[in-house]
Amino acid sequence: MASERSLFSLAALFLAASLVVTGCGGSDGDSGGGASPGSPAPNQPEEEEPDRFTEGRTFLIEPGEGATEDMVNAMIQLRPRDTLEFACGYFNLDQGLLIQATEDVLIKGCGKDETVLSFRDSANVTGLEALNVRGITVRDLTILDSPGDAFKLKGVKWGTLSNVRAIWSGGGGPITEDNYPQRLNVACTAPPFNEGDPAPDYVPSSDSGRYGIYPVESENILVEESESVGASDAGIYVGQTNTAIIRDSRAVYNVMGFEIENVQGGEYDSNLAECNTGGFLIYDLENITQYGDTSVMLNNTARNNNTYNFAHSGLVSVVPRGVGFITLGYDNIEVVDNVFEDHSTAAVLYISYELIDGPGGTADKKLDPYTEGLHIHDNVMRNSGYDLPPPDLEKTLNGEIESVLPTLIGLKNLPTINDPAQLLSSLQNLANLGKGAHIIWDGLRDDLDEDCPYPVDAQGNPVPQDEHGKPLHTNQHPNPSCHYNAYKFDDQGNRKLPRWGSCIHDNELSDDSAPYLNFHGTDGLELVIGLVDQDLSILTPGGLLDIVGGLLNFPSDTNLSEHDCQARFGSVLPSLPRVEIPPFEPSGDFDPAASEEYIAHLCEAEVEEGEINRAAFEVDCPLLSQYNLFAEADDPRSLPHEGGVPYVLNSKLFSDHATKYRVLFVPPGEQAVYRDGQDGNNVNGTIDFPVGTVIAKTFAFTDEANNSEALVETRLLIKRVSQSGKAFWAGLPYIWEQNDEGEPVAVLTPGGGSRAASWHFRDADTGTLITGSTDSYSVPNANQCITCHGNDDRPAGSAPIGPKPRNLNRAYQPESSFMGTAGQAGFPRVNQLQYWVDQGLLAGAPDLELDGQGVATNVERLPRWNVPGDGGDTANSAADIEHRLRAYLEVNCQHCHNDKGAASNTGYYLDVFRAVDAGYGICKKPTATGGGSCGRQHVVVPGSSDDSIVSCRMEAENDPQRMMPPIARSVAHDGATALMRQWINTVVDGDYDNAGGCN
Repeated sequence: MASERSLFSLAALFLAASLVVTGCGGSDGDSGGGASPGSPAPNQPEEEEPDRFTEGRTFLIEPGEGATEDMVNAMIQLRPRDTLEFACGYFNLDQGLLIQATEDVLIKGCGKDETVLSFRDSANVTGLEALNVRGITVRDLTILDSPGDAFKLKGVKWGTLSNVRAIWSGGGGPITEDNYPQRLNVACTAPPFNEGDPAPDYVPSSDSGRYGIYPVESENILVEESESVGASDAGIYVGQTNTAIIRDSRAVYNVMGFEIENVQGGEYDSNLAECNTGGFLIYDLENITQYGDTSVMLNNTARNNNTYNFAHSGLVSVVPRGVGFITLGYDNIEVVDNVFEDHSTAAVLYISYELIDGPGGTADKKLDPYTEGLHIHDNVMRNSGYDLPPPDLEKTLNGEIESVLPTLIGLKNLPTINDPAQLLSSLQNLANLGKGAHIIWDGLRDDLDEDCPYPVDAQGNPVPQDEHGKPLHTNQHPNPSCHYNAYKFDDQGNRKLPRWGSCIHDNELSDDSAPYLNFHGTDGLELVIGLVDQDLSILTPGGLLDIVGGLLNFPSDTNLSEHDCQARFGSVLPSLPRVEIPPFEPSGDFDPAASEEYIAHLCEAEVEEGEINRAAFEVDCPLLSQYNLFAEADDPRSLPHEGGVPYVLNSKLFSDHATKYRVLFVPPGEQAVYRDGQDGNNVNGTIDFPVGTVIAKTFAFTDEANNSEALVETRLLIKRVSQSGKAFWAGLPYIWEQNDEGEPVAVLTPGGGSRAASWHFRDADTGTLITGSTDSYSVPNANQCITCHGNDDRPAGSAPIGPKPRNLNRAYQPESSFMGTAGQAGFPRVNQLQYWVDQGLLAGAPDLELDGQGVATNVERLPRWNVPGDGGDTANSAADIEHRLRAYLEVNCQHCHNDKGAASNTGYYLDVFRAVDAGYGICKKPTATGGGSCGRQHVVVPGSSDDSIVSCRMEAENDPQRMMPPIARSVAHDGATALMRQWINTVVDGDYDNAGGCN
């Protein structure tokens, strides 16, 4: 023990310097970069128990080589009323700033021109990310060159972003420590209309990250006095959120400047959008968590948003340059007292999904394809529609015909011409094919579908509705067979107006542009599409001459009287209420940080031989050995103390081919409760474990050729209770090192780490020889652990992922033969669920019916993904391939890709019980563009893995935008990627639900 005491002294110094605690709801440490409490003498008598908590600390991070380590050590410690402060200066950070499992915290710099956090070399996709935090304010700093999103708030209740900037260097050379004072403030004078045009202010780049400011799936969000420059999707975005205000902010040189998506209760107030592709957007996107309603846009300015579209893919990639405001498939919008000027296509573009998908073609029948209740009044619009962008011939060739829209508008807005010679002359150049207008509407509204019944939920009950009878869908509701719209019509089948229409009045429309254009949607477009399918020459002036006659039979309507609600109905739509964010309310579920003295008091306590130090489970001990979990303190593969039970999984999380040793410790006299995922119950959860449970998982790299196995890390999950009585799971990463005497010891390292590793072993299930190496095996930091382990429908913190009945239903067998029958490898090789029942560790399980292979045949089970036929299907049949792939995706992806997980906002969910349809990726469009889409348009394209986003992301290495999963691996899992390609190419076909959505 002497050597361990020596190392503990070093660890204690580390604690005093960096206040090491977990980011999972547990708490350690008391000082680091900020205020320090008193320092009582160590090893006090038991009756003089030290103060347990310290709070309200400030962690100050200075620029320099140690900035990333200091930032990570601080961020994993943040507890209620703590502050993480960045000093003035330029910071090179190679990890993202991740805040989780805490509340009421402040992240700040000393001004968005003075504090610059560069994430150009970061291994993480996001610059600053807050997940499931209640009460966070970020202010007075700039995030530069994040690989993906700059500021991301997900699952945040009460989040404020104030005086912050997101910026990417773009194609004009990197912004550096030497030039940032000159490069941060970007003007808008002459945006490039086309790629390659001169760009004196800023050169946009599709290599920039996706979103600048990105609150999603959150509540009570305020973005103020902030800015985004250069995002390849949206600059300042709020999505799938309830109650959000964006005010006094600026977006410049993004694809879309400002975006409100699927928001219930949104507000734009006094913002400036300039030199983007499009200025402001309010819309609903299909196949995600919720649908929006009611947003106000007032006192904003949109000017000169004429930058060419540089997005990779997704809906934003088809936004035509030169639009001030776009709305699509969203109800109840008021646009008032805004200024729109100098837009080459239109000041306002008012369109529907019917224009994109065709009549009735929107696959998500929960989504209303039409914007209704639109009220546009008292705005100023100048110089609109003067230079319509040409179609993208390459995209059109690939079947993406949306870029033809401006051309269609121009054709339908040709001036009245009676002389055929004059008409022929005007068609000699695409630039002469008409213009846009201040306000452009596609003219599309749905007719009453009398045969479409009111939608029901999964139990067959009617879904909730609002006061007007509109269904209030969420992603929990099944996709109906039709889009219900009876609420828009009266008993005689007449549309209820103006509520389900639009009112446009009292706007100042300059006479330099056409005031209004209703181009009657797809009238004429069907002909264009048909001809395009045969011959792209239709897009040349000569080809267009062949269809002009048909187009002239469908002239645009320029009469705004259809939207004159006062004249038609005697009233206009009522003004919508301003958004109000309620006062912050702390939950009290997160304890302040534990003091260093209190940690030492518990962790240094002496325990009897073979007895676990259970009192220390309350805190995060600096050394793994201080919990006394294993017979040999320096070997977590040895037999566990006090009835600990080793276990394995049918299909496991891939971690660079690491061999894993898992052990469950249930408190004496307690039992876990059997819970499976049948009938939609506990789909995302595991067996229910009692407070005091510990799960230990050790990662090792096996080299059977040299008869060696290198221990790298041991992770503990400890189920604790906060002072408020709420259960949570603390996740503690321990890295194996050597002490001064050369003996192995596991040291708490909440900041994570990186190791070189190699492997050479035969897989225990298949006998396949697996070899390889990596220079960058990653031990996640404590907050990264929560990203995968945290779920809204499970206890807070790092809740377990693997121990579900369907993944435990097998006979125990070590993952490697390296240990032979020593230690945990000598454990009984019987069905694990039955063993837990027999040992009194598991209650509530059904009577298990075991076959000769140690499998219970009457309860759920995942197959081993790499063993053909293991799920009961004929080996390598279509059913077998899909069954095994789904097992792999559930274990490796579903912990985030579920309706309560870290990727819930994507609408892409991967539990094995879910239907294989759009929600499982079949022809699903990405929710965001950027490098993560790989330039592809759909998650899974039937028959073509080369066109599918998911295969690209599984195969990616060394690219934080694309790698999926984004943590826990550094190399691609070749066997799994081959299985994915096999499934897409040979199994998924046109008979799958939503397969037509790829066209």
